Amino acid sequence: MVLAGCTTAQLNGFMPGFEEGQPNVTNQTGRIGGLWTTSWIVLLVVGLITWGLTLWAVVVYRRRKGQTGLPVQLRYNMPIEIFYTVVPLILVIGFFAFTARDQTAIEARFDEPDVKIGAIAKQWAWDFNYVNEDVYTAGVQGQPDPAGDPGSLVETEIPTLVLPVGKKIEFALDARDVIHSFWVIDFLYKKDMIPGKTNYMSVIPERIGTYQGKCAELCGEYHSLMLFNVEVVSQDDYDAYIESLRAAGNEGQLDIDYNRNQNLPGTNAPKAQED
Repeated sequence: MVLAGCTTAQLNGFMPGFEEGQPNVTNQTGRIGGLWTTSWIVLLVVGLITWGLTLWAVVVYRRRKGQTGLPVQLRYNMPIEIFYTVVPLILVIGFFAFTARDQTAIEARFDEPDVKIGAIAKQWAWDFNYVNEDVYTAGVQGQPDPAGDPGSLVETEIPTLVLPVGKKIEFALDARDVIHSFWVIDFLYKKDMIPGKTNYMSVIPERIGTYQGKCAELCGEYHSLMLFNVEVVSQDDYDAYIESLRAAGNEGQLDIDYNRNQNLPGTNAPKAQED
């Protein structure tokens, strides 16, 4: 009766992105939500057993009226010792196995992605390359809205990434300065962006809508303003957006030449002359 009264959000562990009668946000959110919820159910069962045994011991073996001294002490009970060793080991192996299984599926790259996106993080904004279409957008950090409530930002100036629904998307993630993290909240997945290293993320958006994204790695003074939006749209709307970028002169691809790490191994940074 209790479970029958749960909403979709509650049944999925109160994680974002799950709505009654709506498809999953991506092809991976169901898998991630299932791993999260099942893990909590297992841990809750372990907790109930542990709390139950603790209360049982407190009640059954409490000091009776007239008793003095310590009760009989038991040590080296091999069955109990083995039980306390084997059960946690089984739980750890189980969690590891299911996590490794799901991680392998989530991290798998598409052989032939439909859309390739280059996301470049910088203090404190985002640049997005639409690789197949050879266009780009360059973003700025969130700007306070003087006409809005305290702490509100100008929504139109927040960088926006547009993706077509139902297509295989591959993200190439780079950073120009420090370590950032690419996180679309409702995708239930994030990945670090490390200077000098390209990381990849593959996903299929399955629900049209607007989703919030942010940097999930503390990256400096204005980290909290390093925001972006993801709009998942139809293929026609995606094509129209690409053409609008082309018409605005945003042709070509942005790179990381403006990065501040000019002294990394393999770069052409000037070297100090020897006397």
